Amino acid sequence: MTLQVQILAFDGVEALDFAGPFEVFTTASRVHGRQHANEAPLFEVKSVAAGDARTPVAARAGLRLLADHTLADSARADVLIVPGGVVDAALASGPTLAWIAARAQTARITASVCTGAFLLAASGVLQAGARVTTHWEDIAELREKFPALEVVNDVRWIDNGSIVTSAGISAGIDMSLHLVERLAGRDLALRTARQMDFAWTHSTPGNSNPSA
Repeated sequence: MTLQVQILAFDGVEALDFAGPFEVFTTASRVHGRQHANEAPLFEVKSVAAGDARTPVAARAGLRLLADHTLADSARADVLIVPGGVVDAALASGPTLAWIAARAQTARITASVCTGAFLLAASGVLQAGARVTTHWEDIAELREKFPALEVVNDVRWIDNGSIVTSAGISAGIDMSLHLVERLAGRDLALRTARQMDFAWTHSTPGNSNPSA
């Protein structure tokens, strides 16, 4: 069965927060397909725009992308990825936060990259007492704005089972490879990292790496 991966896109999104997980899941599907040519793709990855699908999303630093779906016409997701970047407008968008909350209720895994953790917290996906992380530069602000969370520094990602958060930017690639390992096995995650020529940080302190 093909697993549906959705990645949120919004004005101000950090390009690698979005593109890193996109590359990991699409590469994993391609690498898996080499040995399972007669099977359905392992992952189908779609972008979802917090806005009009006909209008490109302006990522941080000006890169533009055209999403596959809007919030209104997107289907359910098995894996939901919420990237970070400049999240002020997204935090102020009721429809965006409501969409994240609704998708997280039915997703197998909801994950954030970098300041995407603020969006998970503001949408109510992160519950009081949850261990979370974000970009090192935003640790103090996350603690201040959401004091009920246990915000952890100096880790690449934190896996709470159905909710996973990562540190900044490139840490989203490490986390996504970890999710591939959870969903499809360590061998595929290692082969995906090799295909990407990426030095994967396989584990991170304080994580139990729960099974899917």
